[in-house]
Amino acid sequence: MPVERETLEADVLIVGAGPAGLACALHLSRLIEQHNAAGHTPRLSPENVYVLEKARELGAHQLSGAIMDPRALRELVPDFEKSAPLDTPVTGDAVYFLTQNRQWKLPITPPPFKNYGNYVVSLNRLVKWLGGLVEKAGINIFTQFAGVSLIYEGHGIAGVITEDKGVDKNGKPKDNFTPGYELRSKITVLAEGPRGSLTKDLVNHFHLEGVNPQIYGIGIKELWDVQPGRIETGFVAHTAGWPLDSHKYGGGWAYGMRDNRVSLGMVISLEYADSLFDPHEAFQRFKTHPWVRRILEGGKLVRYGAKTVPYGGWYSRPENNFAGGLIIGDSASLLNSQRLKGIHTALKSGMLAAETIYDALVAGDTTAKALSSYSRRLESSWIRDELWPIRNFHQSFHGGMWKGLFHAGLQFISGGRGLMDPMHCQPGYEDYCKLDRPRELVDQSTRFKGDGTLTFNRLTDVYHSGTRHEEDQPCHLVVSDPAICSDRCVREYGNPCQYFCPAAVYEMVLDKGEPRLKINASNCVHCKTCDIADPYQIITWIPPEGGGGPNYEGM
Repeated sequence: MPVERETLEADVLIVGAGPAGLACALHLSRLIEQHNAAGHTPRLSPENVYVLEKARELGAHQLSGAIMDPRALRELVPDFEKSAPLDTPVTGDAVYFLTQNRQWKLPITPPPFKNYGNYVVSLNRLVKWLGGLVEKAGINIFTQFAGVSLIYEGHGIAGVITEDKGVDKNGKPKDNFTPGYELRSKITVLAEGPRGSLTKDLVNHFHLEGVNPQIYGIGIKELWDVQPGRIETGFVAHTAGWPLDSHKYGGGWAYGMRDNRVSLGMVISLEYADSLFDPHEAFQRFKTHPWVRRILEGGKLVRYGAKTVPYGGWYSRPENNFAGGLIIGDSASLLNSQRLKGIHTALKSGMLAAETIYDALVAGDTTAKALSSYSRRLESSWIRDELWPIRNFHQSFHGGMWKGLFHAGLQFISGGRGLMDPMHCQPGYEDYCKLDRPRELVDQSTRFKGDGTLTFNRLTDVYHSGTRHEEDQPCHLVVSDPAICSDRCVREYGNPCQYFCPAAVYEMVLDKGEPRLKINASNCVHCKTCDIADPYQIITWIPPEGGGGPNYEGM
């Protein structure tokens, strides 16, 4: 029997209260204010703009390496230095190449890693601050509400359905059951970040894929309180090399923050051949390097998190406008993979979307043709100027570091073209090599445990992510064919979900002597690596009940 839902009408619905979504809302509110002050018609209201956020509070799901180029924020909030929660300006930067026991500092910091003029920030705090400005402007922000499905109408969309609350793990209503809302809007903006579930569904439904498939990395991060003098406040270091071999693309970072706090992390491209490679373990090993150990010894782990990063760039952008909607930020593949920065491009894309939306509302036209001005705005913006010269950059590293450096050099000389333009690549999950021989099920007790002081197992890290979910709810990690997990995947790949997941969500167990996939969904930190890296593409991440997930306080 169909669930009866209350219907709410809005002019604009923004799904996701990250930098892109909040910039869109804030800029749109100011355009509306100017429009009304000038006495133009039709009269618009910021109260008819809704922002949906699945986290329990603003910023709770915002994880980033958090070096921010302030260019876009200066456009959005010209006097941002007066009130924005900026941790520290960057005071110095360096790039190191690591071997297992030594490090070499590059004599010149490569231009993409020069960070003078940028800021070390907590994305969690930055988003809370932006959210306060948005709410002050009269726009409604609804936290603990996740959009679970789109309302399709013709060749476009007309809003979203939010999740039902109070459903048990068998899908039956509990005593506190509350049906989700049908939120209908003239324009729906998808600002879900990497691998948004609605964006994924939309792109597949309307075949909006870019020239290249989207490719991703996984970023794993810890915040530490360290002893005084271990790292200079505002010092930004990036690393290449150990513990990654030349067939894997990625590297580490250490950012000196105020009050003797350090942001430490590693980002690894999800395009490796070894199906049993464990990114979390690689990050823990990274901390045992003498250079990193010297920073952390005597310190204390404060927070942990993991998030995927959209590496694909300009040629991986999906078609980002359609009847009734737009795609912005990381959902639109606007991260600069060379600089590993996306906050500024997300903010700017939100502003360009707001200008497009304003024009459409004034004209009373939300067709695909009317909203196509968003693409034209992107093409003529500094986002395009920044991303076009590196349009083939990450694809260059698809075959490993040395091949990538060769192609990147040619692209630098040729303005981004290189030997071929566009440079095509396959989705990362197609890179796995099948096992030479079937493996026995992994004894979880033999997995990396850490020493409990410098290095940690995944469950300890999950504890430090502040993750919590309502236990009695449907599993939000949907496996369409579990038989593959317990048969083909055991034989062919050794169940890589047990390795690529940084939160110990997936575990193969014996059930009456037969392998069975056990899903520990309550551990999930919402990185969506499983949805991306599963070799059979049978895992689908969908939003759990609103409010569930990590709490990246201060990250």
